Amino acid sequence: MDFFTIGLIGIACLIVLLMLGVHIGVALGFVGLVGSCVLVGIKPALWGAMNVFYSQVASYALITVPLFIAMGYLATAGNLSANIFNTLNDWIGGIRGGVGIATVGSCTLFGTICGSSIVTSSVFAIIAAPEMRRQGYDKSLAYGICASSGLIGMLIPPSILMVVYGILSQDSVGKLLIAGVTPGLVLAAFYAATIYAIARLRPELVTRSNARKIPLAQKIMELRALWPVAVVILITFGGIFGGVFSPTEAGAITCFVVLVLVLILEKRKAVPHIVTAFKDTAKTSAMIFLIFGGAAIFSQFLVLSGIATRIVQMIVALDLSIFGFLCLVAAFYLVLGCFLDSISMLSITIPLLNPVLGPMGIDPIWYAVIVILAIEIGMLTPPVGLCVYAAKAVAEKDVTLEDVFRGSIPFFAVSMVGLLIFILFPALSTFLPRQMFAW
Repeated sequence: MDFFTIGLIGIACLIVLLMLGVHIGVALGFVGLVGSCVLVGIKPALWGAMNVFYSQVASYALITVPLFIAMGYLATAGNLSANIFNTLNDWIGGIRGGVGIATVGSCTLFGTICGSSIVTSSVFAIIAAPEMRRQGYDKSLAYGICASSGLIGMLIPPSILMVVYGILSQDSVGKLLIAGVTPGLVLAAFYAATIYAIARLRPELVTRSNARKIPLAQKIMELRALWPVAVVILITFGGIFGGVFSPTEAGAITCFVVLVLVLILEKRKAVPHIVTAFKDTAKTSAMIFLIFGGAAIFSQFLVLSGIATRIVQMIVALDLSIFGFLCLVAAFYLVLGCFLDSISMLSITIPLLNPVLGPMGIDPIWYAVIVILAIEIGMLTPPVGLCVYAAKAVAEKDVTLEDVFRGSIPFFAVSMVGLLIFILFPALSTFLPRQMFAW
């Protein structure tokens, strides 16, 4: 049996293990190790697996992941999300569709502190959806807005998924983080426009707010609640873009700043919240580290088997245009999103698909933005749409999973339009990274 056939059998075994519910990190490591043993023998395979596992998990860039995760948990504990929503709602909540648009804006701003779409969706499903329903929004639309707007949190830096992608692909993490700014803002604008259009075309779904009139002077005073966000944006975006900090340094400084903000805002209640946040950070980080280690072992197996090289040759032989290839890749990730979570998708596919970029002349930053955007859109698709499940998990009792999926449909549609735009216009993804001073 040749190496290529063994590689195909390994991929098939991985799929079976995932279908049986085996943890993705364990499945990747097990298949990679056993496959390598078959190809080169037990001793070289064990030695190689030990080396690549350690090298991957001991990566300096990987420190950024727990720092960004901790930021999200700390921001949630410090009620920063509620402060953001209340301020924006007071400013624009009085117009038709204003509470929904305020939710989108809040998710965008919260995304500068929390790099997780699942956390963002669940937090605002608790804070914003009940307020939308109180003002007469259809329940499906209210929770659909929260589930969909969570996607923005994974695009706007600090994005955990961009860091994961950069570590697995060996691309610049700093450039990937900055590249996520434009798609995040474009998606936010599309969602806000969609809510406004629904409010005009289907007024029975979005009633005009009956919120009290707030004096302009009071609104201006309430903007003080946004200063923590401004500080985080200045450090994360300004520091990385200006070449002042590396992504890891920016993550460390920003995490410390958020910790201090929580202590200031929560005072005596802060300590138990901080302890819980750090425990959750340790659990989530350990899971991601295990996936990274398993992915490294699996990648080594793919290299030994020649699968990656053969796939590159097959795709190049198809003679696809760059546009055709990227559309095919986007569709592939959208389908995978029906079955796998985002980190699992990247861990499996990056070793297989990224070697194609060089021969086809595709900018890796442009490609990364398309992949991340497609993966995030896949988080709205059944049966695994994790953002939808996150919103449903904290929803009111009369809200069903079908309600949340139905409310997400308009935002899924405009997200697909956004994805097509970023495929057609690569400069949207690459302009900001090219202006960076360093990193």
